[in-house]
Amino acid sequence: MRADKGASFFNIILDSVADGVFTINDQDEITSFNRAAEEITGFSRDEAIGQYCFNIFRASICQTHCALRQTLKTGKAIINLPVNILNKRGKEIPVSISTSVLKNEKGEVIGAVETFRDLSVVEELKKEISRQYSLEDIVSKNHQIQEIFHILPDIAESDSTVLIQGPSGSGKELFARAIHNLSHRKSHPYVKVNCGALPDTLLESELFGYVKGAFTDARRDKPGRFTLAEGGAIFLDEIGDMSPALQVKILRVLQEREYEPLGGTTPMKANVRIITATNRNLSDLVKTGSFREDLFYRLNVVKIELPPLSKRREDIPLLMENFIHKFNLKKEKDIVGVSDATMEFLMRYDFPGNVRELENIIEHAFVLCKDKIIEVKHLPPELIRGLREREIPPKPTMSHPLKNAEAELIRRTLEKRHGNRMATARELRINRSTLWRKIKKYGL
Repeated sequence: MRADKGASFFNIILDSVADGVFTINDQDEITSFNRAAEEITGFSRDEAIGQYCFNIFRASICQTHCALRQTLKTGKAIINLPVNILNKRGKEIPVSISTSVLKNEKGEVIGAVETFRDLSVVEELKKEISRQYSLEDIVSKNHQIQEIFHILPDIAESDSTVLIQGPSGSGKELFARAIHNLSHRKSHPYVKVNCGALPDTLLESELFGYVKGAFTDARRDKPGRFTLAEGGAIFLDEIGDMSPALQVKILRVLQEREYEPLGGTTPMKANVRIITATNRNLSDLVKTGSFREDLFYRLNVVKIELPPLSKRREDIPLLMENFIHKFNLKKEKDIVGVSDATMEFLMRYDFPGNVRELENIIEHAFVLCKDKIIEVKHLPPELIRGLREREIPPKPTMSHPLKNAEAELIRRTLEKRHGNRMATARELRINRSTLWRKIKKYGL
């Protein structure tokens, strides 16, 4: 009778837990199954008890890397491992699982316990946030990038010439491609030319093509990039590196919408939208005489300024998640994220190579990481060495990466609103008293 009462009390405790819980014996047979487990999986307690756990739980790792089997083998607990399960109706449900061994009074292992939490609402929220903070292949929650997101569809539809300025690796080409994809020209070609990668003679023939006999090896006509981009868009990257002689020819295309192939005498019409980008300040180049003023004004119809990644640190966790998803698909891995130490480490880094450097860092980590979490040891050694040599201790009020990002966002919004707390709270969509507490908390 006492044993029955003990078992009943045990089941009452299990049923009061919000997470799903089940236990197995050393034969992988389910010995207990709480109410939350019933609700999440769709199987009743009577249906589950006595069954092999993989017939009921049906997780994506059951046949390859069973968490319970691994815990029974090593004796080590697994904490918050994200997996997908199939419920009784065959619907896929994202859950987070934790496992631990069960021991009797003598300390002998008699089975294992697994708890699991339904992440469906969390995943839906993440998808909604992703939709809110993404446009085409660009992700950002930075206020400056968000403002660009709002006007980018209008820029795309305008057909005007666009100048994108920003440091190397800040994503200029992604914005150029997004402009094309959102425009009425999207079904026509998008052609990219790096103006800084070729000498003048090669760049001219690359842009405008040449006719047979234009030079010694010109045995037949060759269309240039402007011809290949007909009806679509041409992206002239690093336009600031173009020589004055070629600048004149680009100016003619913009003014008269025509050009001549190298060695040709008949002008060709250009129905092409021109999008340009540079990591240099064209206004300064105009002042020094190395860039034509008239061309600058022709290019500078619509200008987009991209900040460096060091000025948009709140985007680092979002970008990392995006790159992890990308490389999981590309390299057929199942890495779920980075450790808190790795996140903190990268939140302190200045990223001179900007978004491109962060992507390269994550790809490097994917090569070395054999587990599901990227640790500091998986980062490039020169990065680890450089940060440790600088010996920058993390601020005590910002030791958590998400808090760090929140503090940075509040600081930048305060700067944008010139210290006006009411306007800052309104933009951040939080109560003024909440903003005051956070300002005090982060010492802003």
